[in-house]
Amino acid sequence: MAKKLKVVLAYSGGLDTSIILKWLQTEYDAEVVTFTADLGQGEEVEPARRKAELLGVCPENIFIEDLREEFVRDFVFPMFRANTVYEGQYLLGTSIARPLIAKRQIEIARQVGADAVCHGATGKGNDQVRFELGYYALEPDIRVIAPWREWQFASREQLLDFAEKNQIPIAKDKRGDAPFSIDANLLHSSSEGKVLEDPSVEAPEYVHQRTISPEDAPDKPTEITIEFERGDAVGIDGERLSPAILLTRLNQLGHDNGIGRLDLVENRFVGMKSRGVYETPGGTILLAAHRGIESITLDGGAMHLKDAMMPRYASLIYNGFWFAPEREMLQALIDKSQEHVTGSVRMKLYKGNATVIGRESPASLYDEDLVTFEEGSGSYDQRDAAGFIRLNALRLRIAAQRAKKLA
Repeated sequence: MAKKLKVVLAYSGGLDTSIILKWLQTEYDAEVVTFTADLGQGEEVEPARRKAELLGVCPENIFIEDLREEFVRDFVFPMFRANTVYEGQYLLGTSIARPLIAKRQIEIARQVGADAVCHGATGKGNDQVRFELGYYALEPDIRVIAPWREWQFASREQLLDFAEKNQIPIAKDKRGDAPFSIDANLLHSSSEGKVLEDPSVEAPEYVHQRTISPEDAPDKPTEITIEFERGDAVGIDGERLSPAILLTRLNQLGHDNGIGRLDLVENRFVGMKSRGVYETPGGTILLAAHRGIESITLDGGAMHLKDAMMPRYASLIYNGFWFAPEREMLQALIDKSQEHVTGSVRMKLYKGNATVIGRESPASLYDEDLVTFEEGSGSYDQRDAAGFIRLNALRLRIAAQRAKKLA
């Protein structure tokens, strides 16, 4: 008798992944192991256990894990050391969550002796790439099942009919078209599709999940101080906090002040453009604060090199190459730059803006005596600038002389 296929499914407990669970059981006759990650998406994850049991998954094959601290400590914070933004705006909230989910799926697959892993990403998006590159980087011979690229369902109605036939609970509003799809974790929420598909139309206010409108934010600014050690935020207003709790606190501050909204048309790795509405309240504050502390602690040459490398680093994360050697090489460079990025930054939060208003560090490179317009210490002689300028102008003068000669 052939061995039964054992599959670890990334399972949210929602309708789509519940349909996938039953589909794996019916189409593959598979023994399904469900893995539900709590990444701070703001929803209870325990109902996923009951849903999996209802669909015939035995208790020992149900994994529900709180990964919030690991997510922020080992994925979000390393990314923020690089001041990472994709295409100049996007803070990569969805992208950075996928490698952690892939990593745990592979670890669970090894633990239970599974033959395959499965995800619920569609065949049009980036997530299929991110999940599968992660799987293969960690377990090169793993079998990957991607139902959206395999099954014959051609419409939402067919999926819902399958759910009804297999007694999968359907929320009342699922029979109509959802106004948009949502992905969320502790770093951000993203909304895409349906009412957001026309990029010329302003997103309805009800789309926003994590922030109040800047127009409705308080008329009085909020001031906070964020403490950093070696490039990572470690406390707020003198209170030392764990990574996940710190980001949660910043999220609330960002929410209350209407900070972190982004309406973006981006270039997907698979080749198409898509419009998304993203909210990253705490991350927007953190990015501004991190650049603030770097401004006084990071050498100019190091800062400019790091900034030049950032778009490449951002694309690697966006495209799913977190476990690639070049991302790890860039991370080593970035982490080296953060050795002295320690100190505190004062921030003013006001109606959608997160503004640096002060920064200080025991490792500061800022020399007030050196830059003052008043009489300084004498360590800088302004007359030295003449020779410096003439040397830098030499090639320009030579080019100008040639132009005159050839005119």
